[in-house]
Amino acid sequence: MHLDVQDLKKFYYRTNLGRVAQRAIREQVLEFWSPAVAETVVGFGFAAPLLRPFLEDARRVVALMPGPQGVMHWPVGMPNVSVLCEETLWPLQPGQADKLIVLHGLETSENPSALLEECWRVLAPGGRALFIVPNRAGLWSRRDGTPFGFGRPYSLSQLEAQLKRHDFSPERHLASLFAAPSERRFWLKAARMMERFGRRVSGRFAGGVLMVEATKQVYAPRPRGRAVKVVSPLRAPGATPAGVVGRHCNDAAD
Repeated sequence: MHLDVQDLKKFYYRTNLGRVAQRAIREQVLEFWSPAVAETVVGFGFAAPLLRPFLEDARRVVALMPGPQGVMHWPVGMPNVSVLCEETLWPLQPGQADKLIVLHGLETSENPSALLEECWRVLAPGGRALFIVPNRAGLWSRRDGTPFGFGRPYSLSQLEAQLKRHDFSPERHLASLFAAPSERRFWLKAARMMERFGRRVSGRFAGGVLMVEATKQVYAPRPRGRAVKVVSPLRAPGATPAGVVGRHCNDAAD
């Protein structure tokens, strides 16, 4: 079940804890990818907070938001790039996205297999997708007061196995949100320090979210048949070879 877009907007843009989460995850996204020059960058779920660094250099940025969640105008003060869509039927051509970010989309989907198939469809051959999900072993997935406490949390092995089943090839993984999921002033002030420390100590277990970068696997087409070399042409029984016919004709002429 998807969260309401107004609740997500309120958390990320109007609460101190949401701003901490937005900054921490976005910094890790930039660890994976530099600004995408002349590329199409697509986000699904509520990926808008992570797409802003790509607005200046990308050829196109699209923020897809599923119908059960709802949609909001984004970015503020600029032409809108957010689109309301069906969860498993996106208004994009096959292979149109060079980069894809999924945040608050996979863990809340009622049909994650169909969603991954749609991700695979719109991603270009050689394109890269970044799947961001709550960490089953983290503290944030146990806190209902944040969006990461809803849906199905994942372990790293579970997420990578599900991606492989849908022809994605996991390449790298990181964790984020090492800060405590608390609105108390002490923890908010310590958030940056805890993020830096957590990244050095653990890239897998301690973070509140897991981030897996995967590429689209495209297999070479198999030939439909195998060519067979014929050593000598076949002829019908009783037929006379062409050379023999010619010789008989010459004998008759003599």
